[in-house]
Amino acid sequence: MDTKSIQALLEGAFPGASVSVELSGGHCNVQVISTEFDGLRSVTRQQRVYAPLADCIASGAIHAVNISAKTPAEVAG
Repeated sequence: MDTKSIQALLEGAFPGASVSVELSGGHCNVQVISTEFDGLRSVTRQQRVYAPLADCIASGAIHAVNISAKTPAEVAG
């Protein structure tokens, strides 16, 4: 599993979102900035980002995921 594949999975799940992925071995840092997170709790946001990656994690392609899921307003300030 490479950075572009993970990014493509997340961009498919969150159309129009800003997605960044850093991969180091089996450890993955993901940031998704989307209006879809408006009004959602942190745990729910993480579950939504985790869902499209579940098969990669189950297969062992990704061993650990660190998720940052924010709205554009939260990033702006």
